[in-house]
Amino acid sequence: MLWPLASLLTAVLATLFAGWLVDQVLQRLAARRPDAPVWGLLRRCRVPLQLVLLAALLLAARPVHRVLHSDDAAVRHGVLLVLIASLGWLSVRVLAAVLEAFLSRYETVTEDASRVRRVRTQLGLVRRVGSAAVWTVTVGALLLTFDTMRTVGTSLLASAGVIGIIAGIAAQSALGNFFAGLQIAFSDTVRIGDTVVVDGQQGTVEEITLSYLVLRLWDYRRLVVPVSYFVARPYENWTRRDPGLLGWALLHLDHRTPVDELRAELERHLAGSELWDGREWSLTVTDTTPSTIVVRAAMTARDPDTTAALRLAAREHLLAYLRDHHPEALPRVRTEQDRTEQDRP
Repeated sequence: MLWPLASLLTAVLATLFAGWLVDQVLQRLAARRPDAPVWGLLRRCRVPLQLVLLAALLLAARPVHRVLHSDDAAVRHGVLLVLIASLGWLSVRVLAAVLEAFLSRYETVTEDASRVRRVRTQLGLVRRVGSAAVWTVTVGALLLTFDTMRTVGTSLLASAGVIGIIAGIAAQSALGNFFAGLQIAFSDTVRIGDTVVVDGQQGTVEEITLSYLVLRLWDYRRLVVPVSYFVARPYENWTRRDPGLLGWALLHLDHRTPVDELRAELERHLAGSELWDGREWSLTVTDTTPSTIVVRAAMTARDPDTTAALRLAAREHLLAYLRDHHPEALPRVRTEQDRTEQDRP
């Protein structure tokens, strides 16, 4: 009885030592190569790696059945299940670490924000598809270790065609979202971080999965939209090519408004503002009514959030300028009485 216990203890200690040794090696590699984040990310694989090593040692030494007083075949089958599941877990962790390291490296060498968002979206979907494929294979391998599943396998394969047709009809919506998610990822129509408008709701793309897309709205609510929506319907993407936008603010003013002075004041305000990107600006009269004129102040900024803040600040500044220097330019309701009515008895 002492020899099986010693063998089991040796296997556990060897597994712990191997995990510690691999972690130390990865830690030193990460310190020597800070520009290669893959070594630091691979340290997350320590636990599944230790489970794989322990299961492999137990299958090779076979000391467990004597300690547990169990049937040898049952114990080996249980250890084999642990080994297969641990291999699947390790594969998913390695895939996630490699993809995340590639993205981190890409972000350091690429200055184009739109390309970074596109690669982040594509790698996110690749990670989800790869993880789903690994777990599917893992579950299949686990089931095939049972004799009953291998016996039923022949009949299942014979009826696979009919089952596939039925499953395809039942999961038509899910499959449509799945392929729509792949199309979005690799067609570069919408990416994580893009500002889009869906059914009048403006939001920032926060997450893209194989079935739905999450938008963060201006008031921090989350709008969950099926990914098939972005394939079948039109929508606005404000940051697909260039995150910069042209914002505008409308002012309804009196006809006596000094437009030239207002235009000069807008130029001075934008020159001293940190929100303006220095590209474009304008102030023009776009419409007139019997009582007012419509003045449009347009200006550019580096991203949608900054554009919104800039146009709000510009509107407040122009109104305050007119109130302090040209109060006659603010719209008012005239109630002048007709002279002919005053002469009547």
